[in-house]
Amino acid sequence: MEFKEYDFIPVILGGDITAYSLIRSFYEEYKVKSLAVNMSQGGPVVMSGLCESLYYEGLEREDVLIPALLEVGEKYGKDKKLLVLGCGDWYVRILSENKEKLSKYYVIPYIDPDLLNEIVLKDKFYAYMEELGIPYPKTFVYDCKEKTPLTFDFDYPIIAKTANSALYHYAKFPGKKKVFCFDNKQQLEEMLSNLATSSYDYKFLIQDRIPGDDTGMRVLTCYCDKNSDVRFAAFGHTLLEEHTPSALGNPCAIINEVNMEVVDQAQRFLKRVGYVGYANFDLKYDPRDGKYKFFEINVRLGRSNYYITGSGFNAVKYLVDEYIYGKTFEGLVVADNEHLFTFVPKYVIKKFVHDDEMRSRALRLWKQGKWSNPIIYKPDMTLKRRLYVAAYEMNQIKKFNTYCK
Repeated sequence: MEFKEYDFIPVILGGDITAYSLIRSFYEEYKVKSLAVNMSQGGPVVMSGLCESLYYEGLEREDVLIPALLEVGEKYGKDKKLLVLGCGDWYVRILSENKEKLSKYYVIPYIDPDLLNEIVLKDKFYAYMEELGIPYPKTFVYDCKEKTPLTFDFDYPIIAKTANSALYHYAKFPGKKKVFCFDNKQQLEEMLSNLATSSYDYKFLIQDRIPGDDTGMRVLTCYCDKNSDVRFAAFGHTLLEEHTPSALGNPCAIINEVNMEVVDQAQRFLKRVGYVGYANFDLKYDPRDGKYKFFEINVRLGRSNYYITGSGFNAVKYLVDEYIYGKTFEGLVVADNEHLFTFVPKYVIKKFVHDDEMRSRALRLWKQGKWSNPIIYKPDMTLKRRLYVAAYEMNQIKKFNTYCK
């Protein structure tokens, strides 16, 4: 495997498919070897030849992460810039809040804590949507401290989810899920009662459930330069989401599309708040009024970030161009190549994508070779990784047969 030396090294915090996608993107664009700082002892990153994997137990905790990064910086950052990317909301928050401590070694392409707190907390994000006239689901905010009376003006079924993903990551309680769907008040009250036994003490969002299956979901990724102008946008039509309780709602199959109305709405929001770097939005098409409703913003490249690189627009290049080399951009580039991103096998798409048109599009792109799976990368496919991929795909089939009806 060929590697090249640059005046920077990517440092990726994480060991899952999110991290591997970024590591692969850096290698594809620059042939550079990344450093993967993680708490995994298996999985796609540890087995990869594209990176050096550094293990730290308990890395998700700030009291572990910051000393670990300083140690890595002292070893690798004396004569190179270290561009650090977090593969979890908790990593990004810790990086944002510790820029001053880490700036000796690291380039940190994330917004400052004040803005992060304004927009990552979903109740505050919806306040901006309201101000700017951008569609979002009807939402009731439940305060876990005050135990707000459950009075909302929309009917069941409803969606319930955290307003603070980073804080919720550390919460432990019976029946914990990333996203809940409830058919009646009794189910909602039982979950809130269990939640009260955990460390989570912020707010929970109760939302009108928009009709439609996974194919109603959309994802939008935007890159904002240091003037908060959007210079790149990639809009994706979700085919399938994960259905396991801990990962519910994560897209696992996406086809690129172009929707300038949604891009324009995101541009207005990002400029309004003074955003920089990558932003990732979750949306859903509402067949009742024909509008795309914004659900949330993630202040980092998401788990499915390879839908960008796989379609021919390498996601990490914007970060390197601006944050390492100081390049300025002009105009807006929109990812307009039709491409299927997936980390599930064809069998899962054929069986579980219930929309006939979208399933046919996906299978056509597969047949045409216009598809990519981030963990299937020929230069990195040792025998050990081939066995891992085979086991991973079998596990995906098992999970969908178990959780997706």
